[in-house]
Amino acid sequence: MTLKRRDTLALGAAATAAVGAGLALPALQALAQPATAPRVLRYAFPIAETGFDPAQISDTYSRTVTAHIFEALYAFDHLARPARVLPLVADGMPVVENDFRRWTVKVRPGIHFADDPAFKGSRRELVAEDFVFAFKRFADPAVKSPIWASVEDVRYVGLGALRKEALAGKQPFDYDRPIEGLRALDRYTVQFNLVEPRPRFLDTLAVSDLFGAVAREVTQFYGDRIAEHPVGTGPFRLASWRRSSQIVLARNPGYRERLWDCQPAESDAEGQAIAARLKGRRVPLLDRVEIAIIEEVQPRWLSFLNGQADFIDRLPAEFIDVAMPGGKVAPNLAKQGIRGKRVLVSDVVMTYYNMEDPVIGGYTPERVALRRALNLAIDLDREIRLVRRGMAIPAQSPVMPHLSGYDAAFKSENSDYDPAKAKALLDLYGYVDRDGDGWREQPNGQPLVLESATQPDQQSRQLNELWQKNMNAIGVRIVFKPAKWPENLKAARAGKLQIWGVASSASGGDGQGMLTRYYGPQAGLQNLSRFKLPAFDDIHERMTRMPDGPERLALFDQAKRLAIAYAPYKLHCHRYVADLMVAGVDGYRRPAFWNGWWHLVDMDPGRAGTAA
Repeated sequence: MTLKRRDTLALGAAATAAVGAGLALPALQALAQPATAPRVLRYAFPIAETGFDPAQISDTYSRTVTAHIFEALYAFDHLARPARVLPLVADGMPVVENDFRRWTVKVRPGIHFADDPAFKGSRRELVAEDFVFAFKRFADPAVKSPIWASVEDVRYVGLGALRKEALAGKQPFDYDRPIEGLRALDRYTVQFNLVEPRPRFLDTLAVSDLFGAVAREVTQFYGDRIAEHPVGTGPFRLASWRRSSQIVLARNPGYRERLWDCQPAESDAEGQAIAARLKGRRVPLLDRVEIAIIEEVQPRWLSFLNGQADFIDRLPAEFIDVAMPGGKVAPNLAKQGIRGKRVLVSDVVMTYYNMEDPVIGGYTPERVALRRALNLAIDLDREIRLVRRGMAIPAQSPVMPHLSGYDAAFKSENSDYDPAKAKALLDLYGYVDRDGDGWREQPNGQPLVLESATQPDQQSRQLNELWQKNMNAIGVRIVFKPAKWPENLKAARAGKLQIWGVASSASGGDGQGMLTRYYGPQAGLQNLSRFKLPAFDDIHERMTRMPDGPERLALFDQAKRLAIAYAPYKLHCHRYVADLMVAGVDGYRRPAFWNGWWHLVDMDPGRAGTAA
């Protein structure tokens, strides 16, 4: 915006008066901003998105975008700790009957989808049928949903059978056929009928990034391009998208009147202070969110230092000592008003082994011994100290901190570093150097060469170097094959990768979610290792039906021990995350396990990032 001369004079006079009144520099900056200056939050994703159709995504970054476009029936309170679920588009809490098998929810009338050409100039009201359609889309074979197994695991009455008919016949998936599991009882009432008890089903109904309402006519209008045209009832709409480069979300001008009303605990001083500043304001507070895709850590860090970003999500470990020595923001950054937050998050970093691979997979004693030996050879302490700069704790089990089933006192072999024991295991089960070249062969005499997928970024290269050193120490050859993250994910789901390192974040407060990565029916989906063990599957299914309590916690313990014993994964660590932000960002708190928060934070346009 270009200021006219009289506007400049007026601002100059106002600034002079402000100095006389003793106002600080931030107040002067605010005065210098036009009243209509947009409130824009700018930051970068470290990994490229894959698309914005909730039924076709599973990666965190795409889901972070869809969480702000689509809306589920319920949502997690942004500031509440422990987590609390509140109605979002639902009119009150669900009616739960039949031993947690029947969940009936009223949809609040008068909520509308964002305007879109698919609606042909009409305002489109949200109705119960939109949730029925959205859930059915996960079952449609043509959609190829990567999380269908998770949806199937809930066991909506009749949904699996509807999918099987579509797979067996030549007819498309029948969205019009009524099923008991997903019913619109009337215009504003949706009912979910489940085959088995699901005491924690409310958490599913609060996942907007996946289970938000979808209008059928939008999917019909855009067809195969639906991932490029997300249309929801949420606070933002997709304004522009350059794949793997930039994503821009803009305020949804037709968003209903919704006021900021987070409810932190009375003992939460930080949360209460945020609430005092923002309570009662209309959301979204921001006008726009601009996301750049910057995969290399150095350019991403520099974009923040140079004022091209207002927020840096998950400060790369390479810069922790510079930016937050001892857990506190460095003095030179603090003088610029930059603030930082460091928290232990509900995630786990892991390496998976393809259980169907002819070299490393399988359930025979020698293959189990190979995987356990590899795990014992990994120096987790060195990885955390040097590569992750101390920003993690060793993982003892798949279950993440802050979730049900997590036990800080649980100790397992998974975190042990014992190369001598690793060598002994390999020797015992026939992985020895037969030809004297310094490298071990398989028990059948064939070469033992591991192939690990990786990404072309700095931290991946550092982790590869450590893996290489650890494998060399026990006489095992390993080669690394770099590719972009989306390419590796596609290959992983197809079972084409032998080894790959990934991370998983919680999507709800129940620790069983991570155990799903070992659940047989999830093979090739969440279960990238393709691990299939009937004893584990039985435990998983019993836990799903069981209410919280001591008996369920005992099953957690059994599942953890089977996971460690068969070793389809090497669990590395649970990470600390440090976020940095300029002074103008207000209301931010890292979500515990949900992705929606942009609409609940503010960005003072007078205190945006500026070049240092």
